[in-house]
Amino acid sequence: MEKLFVIKIGGNIIDDEVKLASFLQSFAAIKGKKILVHGGGKLATKVAEAMGIKQQMVDGRRITDAETLKVVTMVYAGAINKNIVAQLQANNCNAIGLTGADGNVIQAHKRGSKAPSPLGEGVGGEVDYGFVGDVDTVNSTFINSLVQQNMAVVLSPITHNNEGQLLNTNADTIAQEIAKAMSALYDTTLIYSFEKAGVLLDVYDDASVIPVITKAYYEELKNPLSGGKALIFAGMIPKLDNAFAAIENGVGKVIIGKAEQLQQLVEGEAGTTIQKN
Repeated sequence: MEKLFVIKIGGNIIDDEVKLASFLQSFAAIKGKKILVHGGGKLATKVAEAMGIKQQMVDGRRITDAETLKVVTMVYAGAINKNIVAQLQANNCNAIGLTGADGNVIQAHKRGSKAPSPLGEGVGGEVDYGFVGDVDTVNSTFINSLVQQNMAVVLSPITHNNEGQLLNTNADTIAQEIAKAMSALYDTTLIYSFEKAGVLLDVYDDASVIPVITKAYYEELKNPLSGGKALIFAGMIPKLDNAFAAIENGVGKVIIGKAEQLQQLVEGEAGTTIQKN
């Protein structure tokens, strides 16, 4: 099967103009079929606060009320998405920027008003995330029609419910769902690129990268048998959950690592590789 790379770029890279420009140069240089999924970084918060729209976060996840939804749509689907597309064009990479509503790429449903806390069952109570969506379907046929034209598809994390309602959806989850859907058509590699060198045993030490994580080792890191201190914390758990969901549903390879090392991540020479067994 032909190779396809689905790459998620972290918000801290988007917030840094120099790092973003360097990352997009590396992304443009990747040969073959590729899809880029991005979040929003801190720009949405800055714009919302400038407009007097108070922002609420729960464990790093945004509560999306009606006014905030307008802001994240403008920022994610507009300013950030089109800036990325323009920079890719400048690097001779023909790109097209989409939301989940465009071409019916991603349909989602509004998360229940009493969703479990991201800290885990029984921890932190229940949370109403507002207009946050969970993915139902991915239109892999339409995405493939663009990829087959050698376009780099750039996806912002705005989805729709097929009833006229836009929804704010977690970008890590979108990357996982896109990779799963496209794995029926391609030998798909999913890369989560962000500011860290990979999954770290010590969050303050970039040299403590865990080169390979299996499901059993992941469970051990989260829940040490001896009652010792957990080594994987709340911020990394959703990313790893998405990684394992991808690898268990047809995605050929999942790698988590530093955006500045994108070429090495593509070649499997850096970061943390996720394995089933």
